[in-house]
Amino acid sequence: MIQFTEITDIEAPELDVFARLTEAQLLNRFEPKKGMLIAESPKVIQRALDGGCVPVSLLVERGHCNEEAQAAIARCGDVPVYTASMDILTKLTGFQLTRGMLCAMLRPRQPAAEEILSSGRRVAVLENVMNPTNVGAIFRSAAALGMDGVLLTSGCTDPLYRRSARVSMGTVFQVPWAYVPDTWQELLKEKSFATAAMALREDSLSIDDPLLRQQEKLAVVLGTEGDGLAQQTIARCDYTVKIPMYHGVDSLNVAAASAVAFWELRAR
Repeated sequence: MIQFTEITDIEAPELDVFARLTEAQLLNRFEPKKGMLIAESPKVIQRALDGGCVPVSLLVERGHCNEEAQAAIARCGDVPVYTASMDILTKLTGFQLTRGMLCAMLRPRQPAAEEILSSGRRVAVLENVMNPTNVGAIFRSAAALGMDGVLLTSGCTDPLYRRSARVSMGTVFQVPWAYVPDTWQELLKEKSFATAAMALREDSLSIDDPLLRQQEKLAVVLGTEGDGLAQQTIARCDYTVKIPMYHGVDSLNVAAASAVAFWELRAR
């Protein structure tokens, strides 16, 4: 039997993690081992647990506590389970909970970029992709379409932010990822990866060019919303690749483009 603790005071300090700490504060860059995250929805929580996250406490809307939610709660052991009506929870958190459930968790260990590159054949590189929804959608596509890992520059949104993790359906806890320094192109070269910059230029290869599929190791490089990849990044990549456009459409959203690229350039 799940032991719920009814919320009587939304200012209670034990609820700070859900209501009053920013995600930057939860991240705790100065003491990474103490860093936390908020996982939203039973499926994301389950995948976070599978990925090595340690639960600290749960916030649950009892009306959404179905079989899937109960299974997620059961896996969290004896951590506190706070509950209230959806109206009170929305007032507490400032947003409506997806499937009525949040879990505060300790962040898992992240692999080094070298570790990802040593074991993979296809990786994505995100340059300054800042929208959490786009980052989450890219991870979901990466998981579904055969990417072995995702590398992010320092300007990218943290994949474990609540919105990113939710949009990804928890795949941010399944696909290995790491932040990389500004010299990431040198690192890829050291690990024998060819680099394909996704950019619309006249001299770009079409994404279905056989030359790209023949690469033993390939990194698909995607740029920030709006501006795309920096010109110096494109210049230093081995290939510039475009997705042919029709009906006067000039480009795809970076998340949509990632899905096309991952499928077409996956390892055979």
